[in-house]
Amino acid sequence: MWLEYRELDELEDEVFDFGEEAKGTLIFSSTSTTAKCPECNDLLKKFKYRLYDLEMAFCPNQHGYWLEDDEDTRVLELMKKEEAGVQRSLHAEDQWAATLRRMRSGSFLSKVRDLFH
Repeated sequence: MWLEYRELDELEDEVFDFGEEAKGTLIFSSTSTTAKCPECNDLLKKFKYRLYDLEMAFCPNQHGYWLEDDEDTRVLELMKKEEAGVQRSLHAEDQWAATLRRMRSGSFLSKVRDLFH
C-alpha cells in the first residue's frame, strides 16, 4: 500500500491523541532499496518505524511510504502502545506533582518538624 506523506500521520492519528511532538522520531536511520517511488521514480529507502521491529520504505523526496501486507494495522497497534506509554508518563508526573504538593503543605511540614522536636 502506498501512503502519501501526510497519510501516515493521519493513520497514526486514528489512535494517537497527543500530537506530533509526543510521537517521537519516525526515522532514525535508513538504507537504500531497489524499489522506486511511484511518484518520482527515485529509489526508496527503508527504515525501522520509530525503532520498532516494523520495517517500512519511504521516498526521500517526501512523496510517501510503502507499507507491506497488514503494516497499516501494525502501525495502529504501535501507536496505541506509544499512547499508552504517554498516558502512563503523564499519570506518573501527575502523581509526583501531587506528592510534592502534599510535602510542601503546612500540615506535612509541621509533622516533619514535630518529628525532630
